[in-house]
Amino acid sequence: MTENELLKSGYTETKEEIELRHLDTVCTNESQLVHPWWYNFKYTVVGIIFGIVFVKAEIISWFRIQEMFQLTSFFMYGVIGTAVAVGALSVFILKKLKLKSIYGEDITFENKEYNKGQIIGAMIFGIGWAITGACPGPLFAQLGSGYSVIIITILSAIAGTWVYGKYRDRLPH
Repeated sequence: MTENELLKSGYTETKEEIELRHLDTVCTNESQLVHPWWYNFKYTVVGIIFGIVFVKAEIISWFRIQEMFQLTSFFMYGVIGTAVAVGALSVFILKKLKLKSIYGEDITFENKEYNKGQIIGAMIFGIGWAITGACPGPLFAQLGSGYSVIIITILSAIAGTWVYGKYRDRLPH
């Protein structure tokens, strides 16, 4: 969409402002509704269920991750492929049917431009995943399962996020 089309469609932000929001990892579909402090507990329940599913499906297993990176098992590729397919189908349905949020707000998808920083970031992410056997999704499920050593990975992820935030302006985007 051009800047004029964005403004005509009700957006008050320019294309540059939207791109900056993407860098800030703020959702461009952010709700303007204000909720009571306890409102988000439902997400905690969903997160706990998500963690239980990860544990039961062995997705948090360091050995499963190593099998994937050693190309000795299809299991994790099947899980990841299924997640990508479900996500793509969901986005297709949302776009095709022009569905709205449960509060009646428009759901929009903004295109992001490709840049070399994505390749560098993906390589760093992949190396960390291969070494630790954990990506951000199962970290807390691993901790909850009693793998206390994962606290080092959690702290490293937090430190990495902080470093990125601190030096984001100097990194290739």
